Amino acid sequence: MMTRKILASTLMIAVASLAAADDKSAASTQVYFGDTHLHSSYSFDAFLNNNHSADPDTAYRWAKGQPVIHPYNRARVQIQTPLDFLVVSDHAEMLGVMKAVRNDSDLFADLGLWASLKRWYAMRLMNNAIDTDTGFEFFGRFLPVAAQGEGHVDPVADPSNNIGDVDIFGDTTAVGTAAWTDIVASAERHNNPGTFTSLIGWEWSSIPTGANLHRIVISPDGAEKSNQYLPFGSNQSQYPEDLWQWLGDTQERTGARFLAIPHNSNISKGYMFDTTTLRGEEITADYATRRMAWEPVAEITQIKGDSETSSSLSPEDEFADFEGYEHYIQNGPINYVATAADYIRPALKRGLAIEQKVGVNPYKFGLIGSTDSHSGLSSSEENNFWGKMAKDSTPETKSRPGADSALRDGWNMSASGVAAVWAAENTREAIYAAFKRKEVYATSGPRMRVQLFAGWSFPDGAAEADDFAAIGYSNGVPMGSDLAATGRTDQAPSFLLRAVKDPLEANLDRAQIVKGWVDAGGVEHEQVYNVAWSGERQLDADGHLPAVGNTVDLESARYSNSIGQAEFALQWTDPDFDPQHSAFYYARILQIPTPRNALFDARALGLDKPPKGPSTIQERAYTSPIWYQP
Repeated sequence: MMTRKILASTLMIAVASLAAADDKSAASTQVYFGDTHLHSSYSFDAFLNNNHSADPDTAYRWAKGQPVIHPYNRARVQIQTPLDFLVVSDHAEMLGVMKAVRNDSDLFADLGLWASLKRWYAMRLMNNAIDTDTGFEFFGRFLPVAAQGEGHVDPVADPSNNIGDVDIFGDTTAVGTAAWTDIVASAERHNNPGTFTSLIGWEWSSIPTGANLHRIVISPDGAEKSNQYLPFGSNQSQYPEDLWQWLGDTQERTGARFLAIPHNSNISKGYMFDTTTLRGEEITADYATRRMAWEPVAEITQIKGDSETSSSLSPEDEFADFEGYEHYIQNGPINYVATAADYIRPALKRGLAIEQKVGVNPYKFGLIGSTDSHSGLSSSEENNFWGKMAKDSTPETKSRPGADSALRDGWNMSASGVAAVWAAENTREAIYAAFKRKEVYATSGPRMRVQLFAGWSFPDGAAEADDFAAIGYSNGVPMGSDLAATGRTDQAPSFLLRAVKDPLEANLDRAQIVKGWVDAGGVEHEQVYNVAWSGERQLDADGHLPAVGNTVDLESARYSNSIGQAEFALQWTDPDFDPQHSAFYYARILQIPTPRNALFDARALGLDKPPKGPSTIQERAYTSPIWYQP
C-alpha cells in the first residue's frame, strides 16, 4: 500500500506542478468570478419550463452586464455585477430537441411512416403542453421513477430506472449537431481574453431512479477541437467511469482537454460520494486516481440547495442546515434522507478514510458554486433573482398551480451560487489551470474575496501585510494544495486567511476554519473553529460565538450594515493538531443576515412572510480545502 501511496502522491504533485506552470506565476493571481452551470433554451427541461428565447448568446450578454429580455415575463433585466467567465452547460440529452420541435425543424431524420407518426403525435403533445402552460407536467415524462427496495442497488441496472420517453422524437443527431455548433460558435464570439472568458461545456445528466449524479464537463479549447465531437450524454451511459473513458478517448483523438464537475450532491440518494462505485464495487487506487484526474472540483452550492453538510451529519455545527433542498428529481413519492454520501464535508472525511485503506483519496476535490439556472440568466443575486426556471421569475408564478404545498417550486430556492478562481489572467487557459490545481472557491452569491494559505512558518505580521498573497505563496501553499509534513512532532500548521466583503453587499459576521480528520483507527472527526468575528463578542467555553444580530426589516425587505465588519485578516494555528492524523482544512466565511429573495416577493404580494422557506439568509463562502498527510 505504501508504494501505491507514494506513486499516487507523486502523480498528484506532478499534475499540480504542470497546472501551476500553465498559469504563469502563482503569486500574481487575481480573483475572477463566474458560473460553470447555466442552461439556455437548448436544454429540454428549460424549454419545457418557458425558456423559449434565452439562447447562449442571451446568456453571455447577460453575464457581461448587458440588458436582455427575460424569456418568460419579457421584462428588460440586467445583472447587478457582471461575471468574469461563464460556461453555457446545456444538457447533452435531447440537446436542442424541444426547441426544434416547437419550430417544426426539418432536421429530424425520416425513419419511416411509423416513426414519423409517433414523432408527429409527440410534437402535438409537447406543443399543447406549452400552449396550455403545462410544460412542467410534460417534463415529467422524461423523469425516472423512484427507486424500489432498500439498501444499495445498482441504480442504473435496477428495473425501476426507466428514463422516460427519451426516444419519442426518433433520431435527433442532426438536431443536436446544429445546437452544439451554435453553442460553440456563440462561445467563440463572446470570448474576449483578458476581459471575459467563455468556456465551452455541457451537462452529462445521469439521473438513475432520481439519484442526481450529474456532471458539468468543461474544456478550455475552442471551436477547432470542440466541433470534432458531440457531447457525451447519459443516454449513452449513466456510469461516471464511462464518461471518464469517453473524455480520455476524445482527448486522445482530438487533442481537446476536459474536466468534469459533480454537482448538487445533496440529492444524489447516497451515490455521489459512496464507499463503493456506482456498480457497488469496492473503490480501488486506480478508480480513485482516475476520478481525481477527471473531477478535481465539486459544486458545493447552487439554486437547488447547499451541499456542505446537514445537522443530522454535523450536529455540533450551528450553521449546518443552510438552504436545504429535500426534493429528488423523479416520478413517484419518496422521503428525503440525508446521507454522508450526499454532502461535501462528510465526503472529504470519507476520502481520508478510503485513502488509509487503498492509498489514494477519491474525494480530494476543490469547491465552487454555480447557479444551475435554466432561464439563460446566471442569477445569483437575492434582490435580482429571476428564478431557476423561467416561469419562477415573478412573485405570482413562483408557486406551481395546483401543486402540493410540500413539493418544490420557486419559493424553495435561493439565488446561488458563484465560482471564484485565483488565476494569473482572465483567459481560458489560466482559468482552466486554476480549476485543475483547485485554487478555487465557492460563494452563495456575493463576490467575497477570500484567500487561504497553509504553512509551517509565516513571518510576523503576515496577515496585515500589503504583500499578503506573496507571503502566502512563498512561505506556504494555497487552497486546493497539499501541505507536506515536516517530520517534527512539536509544530502545528498555521493558516493565513484574508476575507473581504463584496463592496456592494453586506458586512461579514465571522470567519471559521472547518477541520476534518481520520484517526489511526479510521474513525472520522470534524471540528469548526471560530477564528475571527466582528464586534465585541466573546467565545464561550465550548468555542461557540453569540449571533451577530439581524438588521433586516421584514416589512421593507431592507437591512443596514450597522453590524459586522468589512474584512478579516488573520493567522491561525491549529490548537489540536496531531501529526499522525491525515486532515483537511477549509475556511467558511459568513455574512450578516440579509433579505432572501422569497421575502422580496412575499412583500410585493402583500404577504407578511413567504409561504415557504426563510425570510432571511446568511450568505457565505467556502474555500477549497488544504490537505495534510503524515
